[in-house]
Amino acid sequence: MSDELENLPGVGPATAEKLKEAGYERFVKIASADSSVLADEADIGDSTAVDAIQAAREEADIGGFQSSQEMLEDRKEVGKISTLIPELDDLLLAEGEKDEQGGVETQSITEVYGEYGSGKSQFTHQMVVNVQLPEEHGGLGGRAIFIDSEDSFRPSRITEMVNGLDDEIIEACMERDMGGGDINNPDDMEELVRIFQDRVSVAKAHNTGHQMLLAEKAQEIAEDFHDTDFPVRLLCVDSLTSHFRSEYVGRGALAERQQKLNQHIHDIQQFANIYNAAAIVANQVQSNPDSYFGDPTKPIGGNILGHSSNYRIYIKNSKANKRVFNLVNSPNLPEGEAVARIETEGLKPE
Repeated sequence: MSDELENLPGVGPATAEKLKEAGYERFVKIASADSSVLADEADIGDSTAVDAIQAAREEADIGGFQSSQEMLEDRKEVGKISTLIPELDDLLLAEGEKDEQGGVETQSITEVYGEYGSGKSQFTHQMVVNVQLPEEHGGLGGRAIFIDSEDSFRPSRITEMVNGLDDEIIEACMERDMGGGDINNPDDMEELVRIFQDRVSVAKAHNTGHQMLLAEKAQEIAEDFHDTDFPVRLLCVDSLTSHFRSEYVGRGALAERQQKLNQHIHDIQQFANIYNAAAIVANQVQSNPDSYFGDPTKPIGGNILGHSSNYRIYIKNSKANKRVFNLVNSPNLPEGEAVARIETEGLKPE
C-alpha cells in the first residue's frame, strides 16, 4: 500500500503519479533518495525533487538529528534471525542483550566471506529458511529474496533444510501455515516444504548491471508484500562481488568498479532500512601477497565494502564437515568465533 504522496507539500496529483510509476510509493523511499536520481527516474524537475525529498523526510520523521535515547528506542524495532546455532547466535549478541535472542540483524548488512566451498551458500540457504520461522523459534515470520550471481541457489537445499528442522519447529510451522499436520505424514511435509519454497523469490543476475537492477526490483516485491502477514524480511546476494570482479579488470577499471559497487551496496542498505529487513551478502576472497604473518586471505571489495558491512563473518574450513565462523568486524561486538557443522539437514551445532 502506497502513502498518500499527493498530500506532500509541493507534490500535486501529477507529480505523485510520476513518483509512483517510478517506484517511489512510500515516504521513506523518497526521503532516502538522491535528488538528481529521483528527478531523473520520475521525470520531474530538480527543485520539485528536492522539495519532495524534504517533505517526505519531515513526514517520515527521518533525516534529522535525534537524541541517543531516541535512537535507543528506534533500535527496539530491529529484529534478529536466529542461525539456530546457539554458539553463533551468542557471538552476534551484545553484552547488554544476553537475555534476548542473537542472530543476523535487520536494518544491517551482514557480509559472509570465505574460500570456495567454505559454506557461504550453505549459510545463505539456511537463513532463507530460518527467516520464515515463527518468532518464538528464532525467525521473523517473513519472506526472502535471493539474488543469485553464481548459480548457487538450489531449491533442493531448501527442501532438505526444512525437513532437517527440529520436530518442535516443524510442528509449530505446520500449525501456523496449515492449521495443523502430522510430521510423520509425507504429504503434510511435502505441503510444508512447498509453502517455504513459495516464500522465496529468486532471480539470477547475469552481469553487474542486471544485478544492480535486481536490487531495485527487490523493492517492488517488498512493496507487494509489505502489508501482508508475511512481509519480506531478508535479502540475500550470493555473491556480491563475482560479476564486479570479472567485468572490471585491471587498475584502470578499479575506480568505476568501486563507484558502481558503492551504489549497489547503498541500494541494499536502503532496502534493509526501508523494510526492516536483514541483508546478507556472500563475498569472494583473494590472497594478500603482502601478508607475511597470519592468514593472507582477505575479502574482495576493498574499503567500500569494508566500511559498509555492519557485520563481517569469515567462514573457514575445518576438519570434515566443520566450519569456523569468525566475527571479524562489528560496530558493537568483540571479535570471536563459533563452530558449526554442515550436514544434509542444514547447519547444525557442533
